[in-house]
Amino acid sequence: MLRSNLIPAEVKPLKVLLVEDNLSLANLYVNFLQAEPVNLSHVATGSEAIKAIKDDQPSVVFLDLQLPDMNGIEILNWIQSDEIDTAVIVVTADGSLSTAVEAMKAGALDFLVKPFNRERLVVTLRNALERQRLSAIVEKVKGGYARDTYCGFVGSSVSMQAVYQVIESAAQSKATVFITGESGTGKEVGAHALHDLSPRSDKPFVPINCAAIPRELMESAIFGHVKGAFTGATQHQHGAAKRADGGTLFLDEVCEMDADLQTKLLRFIQTGSFEAVGSPTTEVVDVRFICATNRDPWVEVQAGRFREDLYYRLHVIPIQLPPLRERDDDILTLVRHFIRLYAEEEGKAFRDVSQEAAQELREYSWPGNIRELQNVIRNAVVLYDAEVIEPVMLPAKIAQPAGLRVAKPADQTQSPDLQAIVQPVDEMSLSERIVPLWKLEKEATEKAIELCGGNIAKAAAYLGISPSTIYRKRVSWEALETSQAVSAASRQRQG
Repeated sequence: MLRSNLIPAEVKPLKVLLVEDNLSLANLYVNFLQAEPVNLSHVATGSEAIKAIKDDQPSVVFLDLQLPDMNGIEILNWIQSDEIDTAVIVVTADGSLSTAVEAMKAGALDFLVKPFNRERLVVTLRNALERQRLSAIVEKVKGGYARDTYCGFVGSSVSMQAVYQVIESAAQSKATVFITGESGTGKEVGAHALHDLSPRSDKPFVPINCAAIPRELMESAIFGHVKGAFTGATQHQHGAAKRADGGTLFLDEVCEMDADLQTKLLRFIQTGSFEAVGSPTTEVVDVRFICATNRDPWVEVQAGRFREDLYYRLHVIPIQLPPLRERDDDILTLVRHFIRLYAEEEGKAFRDVSQEAAQELREYSWPGNIRELQNVIRNAVVLYDAEVIEPVMLPAKIAQPAGLRVAKPADQTQSPDLQAIVQPVDEMSLSERIVPLWKLEKEATEKAIELCGGNIAKAAAYLGISPSTIYRKRVSWEALETSQAVSAASRQRQG
């Protein structure tokens, strides 16, 4: 048995079991994972694997399917039947889709095809450990009940259950909360939830968007001004800081704040005191701070656009809101929620979404997140008359080409002049001429990394995404490339 002893015992790392009968490969995988904070053990047979799992249950198992004494699928079935809470990553040299499907049906979390590089193995391990961590949080949070909605949020995915728990725990504190997430993920909803659940809920919640106010007016917007402080200041005006006294001040898109104002904000946070623009008088208030940004704040610090000392003052309790594409079946939960909401508002008969439309909605990447989803559903409800949303009612960027489709907008269904005349197309010709979006995205991302000298964090900053998104996308791209290669090989054999 190989065992990695690189992690100090006091850290109490998570247990990972490697089941691999090829000793040279096992040594290679141990070397790949030596920098990871895990306690890695190795066994070479299926019987040893079952004993190791029984004796000291690991968080993650890397399981080779072709073992000397049994097939790995048998071990997977045993783990499932005994309801053992461990994430299984299947490792095999057989890259056929049928093998992947069989493994996933048997309960595997992910699928690695030999050979693979260190980065693929590490990313897969980290994703599995994170899923296990979130699952544990969900079990603790649920306490026997499921939360499909929470303080304005809609969704019951594992990632959102984790968010709900952090909000619930942080709400009672005065500590500053820093919410990060892509545009449209619900950062202001999270800020409202923190305020509404806090002891300050009966006091003001004052939001201020640092990206929407001109730079020269931002100081006055936050701290207020006195009459005559500048041209146009005809009367004394309280700022957001004063209005939020006793309550919560929400600084949205805080990374957009000017450097000079960051210095004044830092002093305000440290002392609770400020001076209105043009006033010699210092005012003291009691404010709880919540901040948000759609950027990676640490990248902004490294780029010199955000003060490091201010970052540490604000980044006390971080909350990362997941993008919609990473929220599993929450997409359809939100779709049905918005269908009911907008159908009632518009007096329409819509009640659900068709299976075909649901599939296309789930496969779309949702760069605008929940805000974009809201617009798509509202558009369909307003423009069409039906009970079920069909693919033809969705924007072209979401709906996939599917032969002949004739849309019938509301109030126009009786007009034959509006019937679309669609000519059949050569699907093979289109597949050769149209490059899939993921390939263009991969090319642009890899080019950005190359231009940044291999620095993924720097490339992510320029691309406007987080570094973790790049790692996740790389895993997805590899899976798509493998699938395409398998499909091409299958077509070649058939031909």
